[in-house]
Amino acid sequence: MAALEVNTLEIPIYWEQFEPQPGQYDYSVLDTIITQARVHGLRLVLLWFATWKNGSNHYMPQWMKLQPELYPNITGAKGQAVDSPSPHSKAALEADTRAFTAFMRHLKTFDAQHTVIMVQVENEPGSWDTIRDYSPAAQKLFNEPVPAPALAAMKKSAQTGRSWAEVFGRDADEFFQVWHVATYIGQVAAAGKAVYPLPLYVNGSIRDPFNPGWPPTYQVGGPNDNVFELWKAAAPAIDLLAPDIYITDTSAYLKVLELYSRPDNPLFIPETIGHGPLTRFCFAALGEGAIGYAPFGMDDTAIQRGRDGRPLVADEKYGDTALNYRLLKPMAREIARLSFAGKVQTAVQLAVDSTSGPGSTFDRVHYLTDQTLHFEGWDADIAFGRFNRLARITRQPEGPDGRILIAELGKGEFLLAGYHCRVLFRPTAEKKERPWQYLQVEEGRYVDGEFRASRILNGDQTDWGLVFATPTVLRVQLYTR
Repeated sequence: MAALEVNTLEIPIYWEQFEPQPGQYDYSVLDTIITQARVHGLRLVLLWFATWKNGSNHYMPQWMKLQPELYPNITGAKGQAVDSPSPHSKAALEADTRAFTAFMRHLKTFDAQHTVIMVQVENEPGSWDTIRDYSPAAQKLFNEPVPAPALAAMKKSAQTGRSWAEVFGRDADEFFQVWHVATYIGQVAAAGKAVYPLPLYVNGSIRDPFNPGWPPTYQVGGPNDNVFELWKAAAPAIDLLAPDIYITDTSAYLKVLELYSRPDNPLFIPETIGHGPLTRFCFAALGEGAIGYAPFGMDDTAIQRGRDGRPLVADEKYGDTALNYRLLKPMAREIARLSFAGKVQTAVQLAVDSTSGPGSTFDRVHYLTDQTLHFEGWDADIAFGRFNRLARITRQPEGPDGRILIAELGKGEFLLAGYHCRVLFRPTAEKKERPWQYLQVEEGRYVDGEFRASRILNGDQTDWGLVFATPTVLRVQLYTR
């Protein structure tokens, strides 16, 4: 993990290991994880794999799996068995609640140093292959009046006393499943938070934001974008709903970030693709105010020692993620502070312009990927590609991988971090037509929260725009004459 420059790890806790026998809790693995994280200077987000893991109950203890009558799975619409736990099992809810409460109580006692900063409750809850549970017990609930909080959440309070089908029509099966999954998890979360109020979240296997189709073509029950209000009403102890993003389409990925960044929902990406050009979306997430970004499977990485003995990423699979973290980690607190103040904007390359070959310059090439970020008194025009210091394209990457973060430090003063792009500032508003200059351009890095300049850039290094040929951090001051 040192080679990848991470500051926090997500690590699962298995219910089957934690409670091998009813009421007998094994804290050994949990304690080892926390102790080792402290040794390596890392924070933790722990993932409670319990009733649900990817829609199934595979992490339930063996003693529960052997009692299917007491801890049932879902029954499909045609009476078929479905490999997914029923959210209507009172016994399963009580068992999960007891275990999670014991887990949180032990965390409070053992982790006085606050190594664990957040907990995920379950993992991608919901069901595949069926929209909801069609067992007799579930069907009885489905035919009963919709609970008042669910009606209020969906702005249907006038339809008190009517069934799910009568109120929601075609959406009834999905909303019914969502409400009961969220209610179940909300009760588990509330019990744990009562003994130790850490931030809690639920992650979801999300639907396509533009072409979602109809369930069960996507997982039903989790925090999809169309059921946020139901989740918020049913599970108020959950602090945020988080998307697991494995979408590769650029527009769809950016739309998911937009949908899950809300005033009532801090953006957090607990799972995503961690290699290749898609790693640029880390910057896009920061632009939406994300509090965290966690590529999946980072432990599947080859590491070797460099000449100085420090660990290095030895394969290219996660090299781009390591570059992200190496660039951003030293300035993480500064980015968080500026983001909270609304001073951070980002841009990522949307596509590769095949018309721009080696030797092309920015003033005579049409970029398919041009973007402009707007700040008080200044615009920043961004062109993506692999440039040299004269802003000539040396080559285009195999995929779009350019990324840039720009934070406004003060009037005409900016912090920039990124690579494979060129940034050109220009004045706006009443100073739009006035000549301008760089007052100073410093290249450097953050050390202990302070920017330390390593060199001053000028002349050919800035006259053609600010070129980010490699991962670079700049502090820039601008003025008009």
